[in-house]
Amino acid sequence: MATKMELSMRRLGQTEIEVSPIGLGVMQFSGGGKGMISKAFPPIDHEGKTEIIQAAIDGGINWFDTAEIYGFGRSEAGLSSALKTIGKRDEEIIVATKWWPLFRTAHNIPKTINDRIRFLDEYSIDLYYVHQPFSFSSPEAEMDAMANLVEAGIIRTVGVSNFNAERMIRAHKALAKRGISLAANQMHYSLLNRKIERDGVLKAAKELRITIVAYTPLGYGLLTGIYHKHPELLEQKLFYQRGRLRRNLEASRLLVEGLSKIAEKYNVLPGQVALNWLVTFHGDTVVTIPGASKVSHAEQSAGAMKFRLTEEELGRIDKLSQKFL
Repeated sequence: MATKMELSMRRLGQTEIEVSPIGLGVMQFSGGGKGMISKAFPPIDHEGKTEIIQAAIDGGINWFDTAEIYGFGRSEAGLSSALKTIGKRDEEIIVATKWWPLFRTAHNIPKTINDRIRFLDEYSIDLYYVHQPFSFSSPEAEMDAMANLVEAGIIRTVGVSNFNAERMIRAHKALAKRGISLAANQMHYSLLNRKIERDGVLKAAKELRITIVAYTPLGYGLLTGIYHKHPELLEQKLFYQRGRLRRNLEASRLLVEGLSKIAEKYNVLPGQVALNWLVTFHGDTVVTIPGASKVSHAEQSAGAMKFRLTEEELGRIDKLSQKFL
């Protein structure tokens, strides 16, 4: 039996905010709300949401990721309501949410912040992202608007999401002029999608001490190994996910087998090994926010922080995943 060592808390960028290496994404809480994203998920009732959040907290997760576009308030309100039911005080947890930029300019940022505050109710916005790089404004204008919110005490810190290296650096420089550090860049990153390691995003993040927040860390579930054992379950996935999963099914088989062997050593699941690698391989630079539609998902994500892969194991997984660089 391997000796288990838990992963420790880490700073979010250069801020004073401390987060668990694994947080919880609550996009699934948008089910039943407005917008296309909400239609991808079945509604979860208040009791179900509360149980999921409780499981995450019990497992050592201290931060939660939501967004305006996740049901236009549905996810944010569901998170807030669950936290209140549990009895969590604002200062006990960290909340990240995002401004949706499509067909908008930076002038919209201060206009819609009160909606975010209203839906999150008594919980502060610790990290506020620009969700995508496609507004009608420049990164500099967006960061100026965000800096105004920080200086007014409305949000604690600023992040971007899906920004390439050049735009991330521009955002960093714009905030630095205001005496504020860019805390995070939320990116699609996993053992099956390692693009940020070759396109300059990860390199720049390390140099500027910007945290990478990895979303879709399990490759839409492929890294759990369940679809290798039961490929018929792919028919239950969303239509836009099926093609990618089928393409990667055989390509990832050796990787998943390697994750499974290591998982046996720690008495955990292959997906938990994949999450542990993600938040360990690059030191403290990468954290991740797997989602959860049921309690077991939150428990498994939190459980991925309860052991520490060896350098040899980290290297072995890296080699098995090289084709996805």
